[in-house]
Amino acid sequence: MPTLSEVARHAGVTPATVSNVLRNRGRVGEATRQRVLASVDALGYRPHLAARALAEGRAPTLALMVSSIANPFYPEFALAVERAARTSGHFVIICNTNDDPVTGRAYLDQIAGTLSEGVLVTNANLQFADLHVIESRGTPVVLCMWERPNEPPGLPCVAVDFRLAGELAGQHLLELGHRRVGAIVGSKVSGIHAARYEGFLDALRARGVRKSRVKHAADTVHGGYTAARALLEADPRITAIFATNDLPALGAMHAAADLGLAVPGDLSVIGITDIQLARESRPALTTVAVPTVEVAGLAVSLLRELIESSYGQRARGKTKVPMRVSSAPKLVVRASTGTPRSS
Repeated sequence: MPTLSEVARHAGVTPATVSNVLRNRGRVGEATRQRVLASVDALGYRPHLAARALAEGRAPTLALMVSSIANPFYPEFALAVERAARTSGHFVIICNTNDDPVTGRAYLDQIAGTLSEGVLVTNANLQFADLHVIESRGTPVVLCMWERPNEPPGLPCVAVDFRLAGELAGQHLLELGHRRVGAIVGSKVSGIHAARYEGFLDALRARGVRKSRVKHAADTVHGGYTAARALLEADPRITAIFATNDLPALGAMHAAADLGLAVPGDLSVIGITDIQLARESRPALTTVAVPTVEVAGLAVSLLRELIESSYGQRARGKTKVPMRVSSAPKLVVRASTGTPRSS
């Protein structure tokens, strides 16, 4: 593989000039710049990112921590992050923790501040204490998809009003006439989906509907399937199921099919997020869409601001912790919801 020095010799310039051209820095004449770029193309030169990071003390990459790359939401979000990062010349490293805090800490120790200039964190089951340590070392951290805008986490974040998302889902089912509704929460009782379920209960209480039957399950299709079967077998009169994410909602539709129930004729199903599978399922899933692309852009923009301002190197408590709030979630009505069978 050709080196930067070889490119410089080929173009008849110094290595510093080649470096300035590739980084779009310094004053380089247009004729010289074109000659350098022609030499880069002719020799097939590609910058060594690790060497650049060591030489400059900063890396041209951002790290994105995700809990499970098998969950289709995270590839969709990663794609949006990658597109936003490219506008500033950054690459994105995807760090899949598999919901394991030990794996997450290993990624942070090895990547933050060396291979990555900053860290974006989704629901990756990481301890805030670990993130504060990384931040104190000078590597900015931004939480993506923080679910409680009214409760700042003490770390820079982009927040989405997921409580409102749950409320919109509940209102939709109630407006259709459903009163016996089951709920599938894709986390533990006090887990990351708690705000979504609280919003759903807000909608029920506003209409004077008693608390629904609820099952807490894994945030997967299988988790939703198992929870839905348990709900429907415990109370066959349930006419609708609300799930705090699209994957459990899809699992609920599978369970309905296995139980001989038509969706939405016998059972309405609604989720939250609006992943691609929600649009492609049959029937297509009614859901509450969150602004995934917008959040990715806000998160990358905020992280870049923190990198440029050296936020991570400041003493904690002396700098206001920034938070950006996305636009509101929106109800997307498709074919999986309808009026209850009793109507």
